[in-house]
Amino acid sequence: MTVTTNKPVTTNKPVTRVPGKSRLAVVGATSAAALVTWAVFGPLAGVDLKAEQGTTVYHVNGVSVFVAATVMAFAGWLLLAVLERRTINARKVWTIVAASACVLSLSSPLVGGIGIGAKLGLASLHLIVGAVAIVGLHRTALSVYERCN
Repeated sequence: MTVTTNKPVTTNKPVTRVPGKSRLAVVGATSAAALVTWAVFGPLAGVDLKAEQGTTVYHVNGVSVFVAATVMAFAGWLLLAVLERRTINARKVWTIVAASACVLSLSSPLVGGIGIGAKLGLASLHLIVGAVAIVGLHRTALSVYERCN
């Protein structure tokens, strides 16, 4: 007598997605990392985080840092969700797009920052926020293997 079962075939392919990792937690971590970085450069180190666009000078404060980091993290989440529904290799495409956007965003503080300290502080904010969001959201994305099975 032969017994057959409809069990899915499993392989030993590693799963790189972290189960239970919430994308909302990544947004919170991104915002918190931005605020900590701003606090270290601004109030603690005494760097005047100012940027110039045209004739307007912007003073970067905690509220603007929190809002910008939160909006950016949610935008990354939205793009990842859309790519997961539209492409088979969403994690890879999203990571390339997100890393490219992070690198390109560095032109703003490096060109518009007023003074070396402001340029360094604002560039650090961009890099910290990008790193936390990219690593965090990358780990929540389903791999090609997980999406196809």
